[in-house]
Amino acid sequence: MEINGNNALETIHKFINEHKENYLFMALSYDIKNEIENLYSRNPDEIEFPSAVIWCPEVVVKIKDQDYTFVQGQETELNKQTLSHFLNHNKEASDSNGSYKFIPRISKDAYIKTVNKIKDHIQRGDIYELNYCQEFNSYNADIQIHKDTYFKLNNITKAPFSSYFHFGDFDVYCGSPERFIKLKNNQLITQPIKGTIRRGVTDKEDEQLKQLLKQDPKERAENIMIVDLMRNDLSKLAQKDSVQVDELCGIYSFETVHQMISTISCTIGKEMSFTDIINATFPMGSMTGAPKIKAMELIEEYEDFKRGLYSGSIGYIAPNGDFDFNVIIRTVIYNRRLKTLSCAVGSAITIQSDAEKEYEECLIKIQKIIDAFQ
Repeated sequence: MEINGNNALETIHKFINEHKENYLFMALSYDIKNEIENLYSRNPDEIEFPSAVIWCPEVVVKIKDQDYTFVQGQETELNKQTLSHFLNHNKEASDSNGSYKFIPRISKDAYIKTVNKIKDHIQRGDIYELNYCQEFNSYNADIQIHKDTYFKLNNITKAPFSSYFHFGDFDVYCGSPERFIKLKNNQLITQPIKGTIRRGVTDKEDEQLKQLLKQDPKERAENIMIVDLMRNDLSKLAQKDSVQVDELCGIYSFETVHQMISTISCTIGKEMSFTDIINATFPMGSMTGAPKIKAMELIEEYEDFKRGLYSGSIGYIAPNGDFDFNVIIRTVIYNRRLKTLSCAVGSAITIQSDAEKEYEECLIKIQKIIDAFQ
């Protein structure tokens, strides 16, 4: 089901209730914020992704290595053939997709000027941190072999929350390393990423870079501010005294970068619905800034594109109500009708930010994603 308009969460809640005891999958646009808070999205939209998409699949399969289990639907011969094709698909990139040039919407000079304007707001005390993003587009794109493109991206990033999503006019190639929110046995956890550094060429350099990230006061300040924001979001849902920080500023290594990740958790009551939880926590603090509402207002003022699905979330709800959702970053979104590709990237701006370095960080993050389309 494709959902547009101002009642996305109400429609989602109704759909969930109508399909209980099934696996459900969902894609949530960042712009759902507008019905959670008194906000709007009026910037140019190159992709036109809907507010949300939710569906109940005919077949759901859990795969580990080459082993698989059908957890929803029948293990028919046709379904087994489809699964076998997926498992045996050549995961090396095909040259038939061509090469796509991504063009930034904003120049480097304009980016640097905007970062300094955001720092002026921080200096005045309007905000403490803001996740400022920019969009790169490729036009007249004609992707024919979609799985090849996803497998190429997945091989490059090897990200734990990657996904490929096809619906209507859209294909989403997601190489996300970040979990937004997970519910298991009434335990809710969120794992914001704030803090990034490149991988080293040698093992020695790689370890030095990890330690540099771990000890960087700016990166730690970014992360801790978002931890505080997420603690506040979870407190709206949590049972008394159950909010805790399980890990603060842990360093995790991915194929292309090292990241600083914290884990915050709480216990919630069984009466809490999925949409209650989304109302309290969406969008994720790592993609907004703090304070959250003011940051989102300034994001709309200073960014020059509609985020849409970018910095939204893709995930699933299990038959027992448990769920797991990612943060849509390191992602390329394709509108086949418009023949347009969009890849957005951002970084957290604080009072300590150097605009030039923030721009370089964005290029480090986005380059490996764009490589999948070369």
